[in-house]
Amino acid sequence: MQQFLTFVKKEFYHIFRDRWTMIILLLLPIVLLVLFGFIMSYEVKNISFAVYDPSRDIATQGIVNKISMNEYFIFSGYLDSPKQIEKVFRSGNIKLVIVFSGRFYENIMHTGDAQVQLITDGSDPNTASMVTVYASNLIILYQQELMGEMKIPYQIKPEIKFLYNPTLKGSYNFVPGVMGMVLMLICAMMTSVSIAREKESGTMEVLLVSPLKPIQIIISKVVPYFFISIVNLTTILLITVFVLDMSIQGNLLLLILISLIFIFVSLSIGLLISSVVDKQMVAILISGMVLMLPVIMLSGMMFPVENMPFILRWLSEIIPAKWYMNAVKKIMIQGLGFSSVLKEFIVLSFMAIILIFASVKRFKYRLE
Repeated sequence: MQQFLTFVKKEFYHIFRDRWTMIILLLLPIVLLVLFGFIMSYEVKNISFAVYDPSRDIATQGIVNKISMNEYFIFSGYLDSPKQIEKVFRSGNIKLVIVFSGRFYENIMHTGDAQVQLITDGSDPNTASMVTVYASNLIILYQQELMGEMKIPYQIKPEIKFLYNPTLKGSYNFVPGVMGMVLMLICAMMTSVSIAREKESGTMEVLLVSPLKPIQIIISKVVPYFFISIVNLTTILLITVFVLDMSIQGNLLLLILISLIFIFVSLSIGLLISSVVDKQMVAILISGMVLMLPVIMLSGMMFPVENMPFILRWLSEIIPAKWYMNAVKKIMIQGLGFSSVLKEFIVLSFMAIILIFASVKRFKYRLE
């Protein structure tokens, strides 16, 4: 029995002295619980909406007040012209635009010709469907309250319009997410595992005595995964166009440019991971679980970012995949130009520079 307890004690010592094992064993369950507890919801919250209302009468004011007082919606103001509708959607801040016909209250009371249109961004089919359902139900609820006060002969039936994806194809939602996830997986995980394998097997010391400088050795490990990522990007785009029948609305060269920047960011993350770990298994766990899980959960790939608590919405701002997915949607689905993705371009470029600098500096320190 004493020998058995000695072996158990030895195993505990092995676990406790490996800090990465301790972090994964004790911290990962907490992270998983928090992420799934706060994020795994198909409700849509914090929906910013704008209104184009030429009449501004009692009925339209009542509908706007009814929707803005709901906990799911945030009123962002009135539009002066229908030409502003597409512009506010391009900004990415507005999820819904409500358009009223002229003389709305007078027409609904006498002729029934009054119309209200709900316009939303169909590039995210799940969110678009939920937003229009919420708004339609609130309009129906307002009508029921109006009928309780006075008898009206007609019903208010909202007309629904989905921009960029009228048929609500699911591929418009998951293709940008898959692109970000695949590129991150190939670049970050495989790069970190490749270099960690050299350290674990002891061959890194052999490489260091070669005529090449340490930075050249590191770049030589990264270059193959860069070209493999380009092949994967090409494959995804070909399948998207010819198999999923999803045309690229914007500039193909711009899409490739933003993808290359994201590849550099992902490669830099892989280098940074490999600079702090010496074991393949730890590199796989960090890049596969600790890195990939936030990419899936916090980038908006599966669940709307607007649903999350403030701290998680803030954390999502530092997830490179979120910015890449936003840029892909704007170029591929909405057909927007460089000026519309300038913010994403600057953020990803800044991330690439910072990560490359940090990973190279860390490697120099470690290899010396």
